[in-house]
Amino acid sequence: MSKFRKPKSLILLFLAAGILVSCRPKNTKSDAAPTSGTAPVKVFKVEKRRISEKLFSTGTIEARQRITITPDVGGRIARIYVNEGDRVVKGQLLAEMDVEAIKLQLGQAEAALAVARASYENAKTNWERMDRLYKEKAVSDQQFEQARLAHDAAKAQLEQAQAAVNIAKHTLNVSIMRAPFDGVIASKNAEVGDVINPMMGGLSSASGVLTLVDFSRVKIRADLSANDIQRVQKGQSAILRTPSLPGREFKGIVTVVNLAADPQTKKFGIEVMVDNPDLSLRPGTFGEVILEVQTHADAFVVPQKAILENRYVFIALEGRAVRKEVTLGIQNTTMVEITSGLSEGDLVIAEGNFGLEDGTPLEITGEVEQ
Repeated sequence: MSKFRKPKSLILLFLAAGILVSCRPKNTKSDAAPTSGTAPVKVFKVEKRRISEKLFSTGTIEARQRITITPDVGGRIARIYVNEGDRVVKGQLLAEMDVEAIKLQLGQAEAALAVARASYENAKTNWERMDRLYKEKAVSDQQFEQARLAHDAAKAQLEQAQAAVNIAKHTLNVSIMRAPFDGVIASKNAEVGDVINPMMGGLSSASGVLTLVDFSRVKIRADLSANDIQRVQKGQSAILRTPSLPGREFKGIVTVVNLAADPQTKKFGIEVMVDNPDLSLRPGTFGEVILEVQTHADAFVVPQKAILENRYVFIALEGRAVRKEVTLGIQNTTMVEITSGLSEGDLVIAEGNFGLEDGTPLEITGEVEQ
């Protein structure tokens, strides 16, 4: 059993080592816990900029003019000269009805007019002769009166015949359909040989022969609240954006501002007219109207995300966070005007500002661009 006993010298060695370890200082550099260090933040340099408060609203883009081409008289369509998508100019022949019967009616009316004119000339000559003889006491009152009545009757018949000719010419004219303005054929609603009765067309967009639109300028209607409508006026500039043309903006002008609210929505309608020379804006698509209602040209502005509780910001000063109470001015979706509390050149903390305290050490990792 003696061979398993440990020597006393070895035991004493272990005891001495334990005493040395227990007496070692605890907060040496190698054993100290790492500190949290500085707060990483990004800053925005305060400078004077132009800032605008804007209103946004969406609506449907419509053509400036739209008309259904329909003849004033019923009948069979004889010819259609255009197709969907064709561009046409004012006065261009688009379609015409079968006019053979109308031409025959016109010829008949013109012949009747010639007879009536001859009768009138004869009655006029006879009345002028009777008038001369009556003044010379060569004819009786009865003879003079008969000549006068015959003249008046012939004149009335001439006027009636002339009216019949005018009606026939008008019927012939309205049977030929021409473009009332420059535009594009939006739809072809009938075919050659179809019979058209304009009195039974109803209000359908397909009740006529063709649909013509002019969208060299477009209009878009939008709705605004009672508060916002007070800040919009006729003639005000506007911007139109559409999802179908990302990155493009179209300048427009407010042409209509409704004075009465819609009974259902309680909102006020406006209408914006926009130039569309390349016809890239298409009727029936959605668009966003942007209205600048207030602008300051030289304002101290900071990003919206720099504002905390709508009343203060932190700035970076000598490596630490400094809290600054501020007064806000006009705002838009990304920026806000500071009317007091900041100076030009201040470095406002725009990222990493949540949870900061006055005096927190900072590490500036970059600048925020707006």
